Amino acid sequence: MRIAIADDDPELLEQLGGAIDGTAHQCDRFRSGTELTTFLKRETCDVVLVDWNMPGRTGLEIVKWATSSLQNPPAFIILTSRSDKSDVVLGLEAGAVDYVVKPESEEVILARIEAAHRRLNTGGPERFGKFGLYGVDRVTKQITRDGESLNLTNKEADLAILFFDNLNRPLSRAYIFGEVWGSVPEVESRTLDLHVSRIRSKLELRPKHGFAIQTVFGFGYRMDKTVEAHEET
Repeated sequence: MRIAIADDDPELLEQLGGAIDGTAHQCDRFRSGTELTTFLKRETCDVVLVDWNMPGRTGLEIVKWATSSLQNPPAFIILTSRSDKSDVVLGLEAGAVDYVVKPESEEVILARIEAAHRRLNTGGPERFGKFGLYGVDRVTKQITRDGESLNLTNKEADLAILFFDNLNRPLSRAYIFGEVWGSVPEVESRTLDLHVSRIRSKLELRPKHGFAIQTVFGFGYRMDKTVEAHEET
């Protein structure tokens, strides 16, 4: 999971960022609403913790903008010292999925992050998935086409499953690296492009088979469902 935190309190920012760094998740930190907005325009994120009052753009303004403008907005959690019920209602009506009154323990905030992510993903995908001609076993990382097992490496399977699980959702290069490789390589930047090329070829991803991976220039990739196929399960 990729998590962003925006707060103009550097001490709190590092405290929460350090707690997230201690988990298996990736964390991006921002000191202003302007920085966070720029990030969300160019990157993919799962959960955002945003302070209500920040320079440049308030957390409430960002939530309203993101939920109305982004194709797949992340789950927003508003962090604030405001505890009045009318403020809570205002934050939730703006599009936030949760509201945390500061100060709060790291354990509670981490639990809220996990809950927010589950809320948008309804418990996560099941082990087996069916995508038109393709079958996916998310545990063994086996992918089939028309019942025939395909010969993929672990990373190729991880990448293919990530695309199937995020159909029609643009994924940034950094997000894909974080989800599949656990980091953002600086030198081997062509690693992703090579893996995309291989799964396109091995899975024969083309419009007549129902799915195709598109390049989102300057951003990353997106897998589209191109023709009517059997529903995923």
